[in-house]
Amino acid sequence: MHDHEESERLASYADVLAGELPGTWTSTYHPPGHTDDLHELTSRAWDMDLVAESLALHPLQHAAVLTRQDGAQLVVVDRHDGRDGLLVAALAPRSLPDEAYRGVGEPNGLALGDDPFVSAQQIASGLLPRYDTALARVRLHAAGVRPSQPDRVVLTWQPDGSLAASPVGKVAAAVLAANGFVEDQPDGIYRLSGDDTFAQARAVRETGQALKAQGIDTALQHPSGRIAPTSTHPTVAPATPVPAAPTASARRSP
Repeated sequence: MHDHEESERLASYADVLAGELPGTWTSTYHPPGHTDDLHELTSRAWDMDLVAESLALHPLQHAAVLTRQDGAQLVVVDRHDGRDGLLVAALAPRSLPDEAYRGVGEPNGLALGDDPFVSAQQIASGLLPRYDTALARVRLHAAGVRPSQPDRVVLTWQPDGSLAASPVGKVAAAVLAANGFVEDQPDGIYRLSGDDTFAQARAVRETGQALKAQGIDTALQHPSGRIAPTSTHPTVAPATPVPAAPTASARRSP
């Protein structure tokens, strides 16, 4: 039978974490008996390290979920290595297809001590940056935006006529911003409106020239079959296919 004190400890610990992490977070406790919820949390744990190992050996009896205002989630679970504290892992989004996870490494979780204030700092400096980076990449994949290489920025046509780009460095990001692309937080995608196609074509041309001056190539991608404005053709090249990788569901399995 599950210890009531352990339930109180985990729920209270998670409440403190929610109040100490950067941004706005809420905490939800999933008690023993919520079998379906606990099974789903196990399947969504985005980890291939110590948390995955622990979940494989010790099925969840209870858990706490921390949810950020933008939908990002962490799960806090018991630690079974004889030490005080708990374990925390990122949760993979429910809504994204397995294909979106191809080529994206797991933002592996952390072992936490018994001080939730110190643990919040460890999560903020360690797990959250990895999680936000992984989230941005899978959302880019799900949106059909092919990730850029260090020396190339890929511009992807969207169904609404806008362009999306996923720069990998500060130089590319600065060039995009200077030419009318707006960063879409928290995904990290830079978008250029298609409301004015002439202005859009000019911005793409000038962006390509500015990136080329920095030694960065530009490529256009047409996932919907849309034909790009002809004025952009001299400054950009077609995107090359990205090799397929194993699905995320296989990698996320403990």
